[in-house]
Amino acid sequence: MGGDSALTASSLSGSVKENKSQKWAPSPSQVFYHFGTSGTSVAVATGITHPLDVLKVRLQMQLVGQRGPLTGMGPLFVQVVKNEGPKALYLGLTPALTRSVLYGGLRLGLYEPSKYACDWAFGSTNILVKIASGAFAGAFATALTNPVEVIKVRLQMNPGAREGGPLGEVRKIVSEEGVKALWKGVGPAMARAAALTASQLATYDEFKGMLMRWTPMEDGFQLHLISSIVAGTISTLITAPMDMVKTRLMLQRESKGVGKYRNGFHCAYQVVLTEGTRALYKGGFAIFARLGPQTTITFVLCEKLRELAGLRSI
Repeated sequence: MGGDSALTASSLSGSVKENKSQKWAPSPSQVFYHFGTSGTSVAVATGITHPLDVLKVRLQMQLVGQRGPLTGMGPLFVQVVKNEGPKALYLGLTPALTRSVLYGGLRLGLYEPSKYACDWAFGSTNILVKIASGAFAGAFATALTNPVEVIKVRLQMNPGAREGGPLGEVRKIVSEEGVKALWKGVGPAMARAAALTASQLATYDEFKGMLMRWTPMEDGFQLHLISSIVAGTISTLITAPMDMVKTRLMLQRESKGVGKYRNGFHCAYQVVLTEGTRALYKGGFAIFARLGPQTTITFVLCEKLRELAGLRSI
């Protein structure tokens, strides 16, 4: 019996080691599915919610350097469609989808490897580890894809740039402002992405675990839906001011009248000084209207795609 017990313990130990090694040595197809499901889900969510992103950028650029009554999302929607046509709601869609596949794939895809690395190094995957993993994944993904975001917001703000398209806008930026202009706003963008990914993924991951521990709910659509709604709400409240600062820095060419923002902190200070504290939440409702559904679509779709690909849930 003792020999059998020792053999069983040895087998279990070997099984655990084998499972751990499998986590750290995935096949090329697993890597492809891991990042592919992330990028695809973010791209689909982006395509659905893109008109709200266009309205958000327009709202954030209202009354730059001034105080005064702001146009709401409803009237702005009517104004854009009436003056520029329905197609204006899809300005910058190509770079937005391109960025979604790259940025979304990296942002969601790097979260789990980062979490496993922390578990291996520190022996823990508590909420702080989840926040740190999400922050790293978001910041790293944004640093690589910031030029695509700059092109996207420039196209969203300038209907006249539609003819040249994304490549025409790249040539214009590089010729007039230099290559470094493609990384305008990268600091606040990285801070926003770090906060967004940390709040989204850590909240989703932790809240899903809490519901499974404390309620009869099992891993499935209902659990994914509730967890993603909570994650979308929290991430919107945290990241709205950073999103505003990022947009202002990327669109300085369109707001020369207020002078040049030196960095993200200077931009936030100038916005509060000249437009009031509430200005940091300009476009806040549009951000929530977009980010809430986008978060829900992203996580629900990503979980389903991971299931179809034979991967375990987030």
